[in-house]
Amino acid sequence: MLEFDGEEDHVHLLVRYHPKVQLSKFIANLKTVSSRLIRKEFDGYLSTVYRQKVFWTGSYFVSSCGGVTVEQLKQYVNEQVTPN
Repeated sequence: MLEFDGEEDHVHLLVRYHPKVQLSKFIANLKTVSSRLIRKEFDGYLSTVYRQKVFWTGSYFVSSCGGVTVEQLKQYVNEQVTPN
């Protein structure tokens, strides 16, 4: 993971992964592991405010880019609006 930022209802990730890795499997694994770790660390809090069994939805958006630098992508992720 090169960069991360989050909002109330989604996250922005800038990742570098091996081109032979199937992107849908990579994202599914990322969601599974992150959900497990978040629930483990914040179980007490989540159980009071979050009643759903599924932490992430099955949907995702992926975009590749050309003609920009990694630094420009990092800047874009960091400039996303953060909820108050």
